Amino acid sequence: MTDAAPHPGLDELVATVHLLRAPGGCPWDAEQTHESLVRYLVEESFELVDAIESGDRAEMIEELGDVLYQVLFHADLAAATAGEDFDIDDVARHMTAKMMARHPHVFGDREAETAADVVAFWEDLKAAEKPHRTSVLDGVPQGMPALALADKVIGKAEKAGVAPRSRELGEYVTDATTEAELGEDLLALVAAARARGLDAERALRGALRAFQDDVRSAEAAAAAS
Repeated sequence: MTDAAPHPGLDELVATVHLLRAPGGCPWDAEQTHESLVRYLVEESFELVDAIESGDRAEMIEELGDVLYQVLFHADLAAATAGEDFDIDDVARHMTAKMMARHPHVFGDREAETAADVVAFWEDLKAAEKPHRTSVLDGVPQGMPALALADKVIGKAEKAGVAPRSRELGEYVTDATTEAELGEDLLALVAAARARGLDAERALRGALRAFQDDVRSAEAAAAAS
């Protein structure tokens, strides 16, 4: 015999969030806005990354809970905010519909036998969902850490036939063959930049902005021709 509620722990957490935000609950919780909560979502997400990479199951449970709490907090806030008027069920239903649309090889009649097959038509599905996007770069979150953003932008740029401008880096050209070696080389480069009074994160973001301008220019030229 199964429980009437398949996820009683989740239901209890939803109720707890609502109680904390309701009149008579926590004054701090009641004062929060979507904007004020952003910093906590970012922090909790990075803490979850740390837990995943450490392989600590107990830490993963805790940090997944912290990220889940942020989602529930935003949903409860929206449910009580005029003009937003959505709750966690709306969020869940929207995500279910999105995943079903993104997986026609599971829920429809499209065939995909390998992960590569899925990747091959993934961009087409996203393009159909968001026709207002005119660049491969549209939708790339610019708030990502610079190195992760660099990898994302370069991957997107390949689809537009654009590559970063190459230049000789002298002693900083890496011959790393493993991620550990590459990590050491990147760390050394950042250390050298710091010793010269340079901000590596800010520098890479500036280079990425210029590179993204190149991508958009190439797309515009291709569209014009």
